[in-house]
Amino acid sequence: MNKSIDKDRIPKHIAIIMDGNGRWAKKQGMMDRVFGHKHAIKTVKNITDACGKLGVEYLTLYAFSTENWNRPRTEVNALMTLLVSTLKKEIKELDKNGVKLKVIGEMSELPKTCQVELNQSMELTKDNKGLQLNLALSYSGRSEITVAMKKMVEMAQKGTLNADQVNEEFISKQLYTAGMPDPDLMIRTSGEMRISNFLLWQIAYSEIYITDVLWPDFTVEHLYDAIADYQGRERRFGKTSEQLQH
Repeated sequence: MNKSIDKDRIPKHIAIIMDGNGRWAKKQGMMDRVFGHKHAIKTVKNITDACGKLGVEYLTLYAFSTENWNRPRTEVNALMTLLVSTLKKEIKELDKNGVKLKVIGEMSELPKTCQVELNQSMELTKDNKGLQLNLALSYSGRSEITVAMKKMVEMAQKGTLNADQVNEEFISKQLYTAGMPDPDLMIRTSGEMRISNFLLWQIAYSEIYITDVLWPDFTVEHLYDAIADYQGRERRFGKTSEQLQH
């Protein structure tokens, strides 16, 4: 482990926008973006393993957004096939390491083969007590909030919800991430300076770390750098430095 990391101040929840697979493939002289996605799997495995060893409790990976459905059909199909094959290959190892798998997003929009594999993987790992690995699939922050609002409107129509019950805690319980702490640290690879419709409600006070490194090149050492940077910041949550010292 990086000596500059304080093991007592590891972020509970890390969220990652895994960006740059297509650009990485082009840098390797490959025009097929899927080449980059395939090489990104090793990074996912390494980072998941490292987070588990560090004591991170939740790792949320932005794997496929609702907007990604607009990509070329060949790429989308290849990604779905890759998801299924990777789960089949890795789930026993994840289970052995105590990882609990969860999906956030509109899972019903995924191909049936993906849904079956994901449900089996979640069932297998549901009682594990180690790292919870959240895969954001067919996910968008705005869609998540819209779904939550529809649920609340339905409750109000049935007479089981009134305005006095609606506060931040109640809204959080209607989201895909219900029961999880908000991310302490959000990492984005590839240098893009945007959050791309990811966890819009949950990252209100997250520390954001952006690196130019493309996701297939992102190593455990890069993860340590992000955590060390996070630990060097003062999280004020709207307060002043002086208030935090009392």
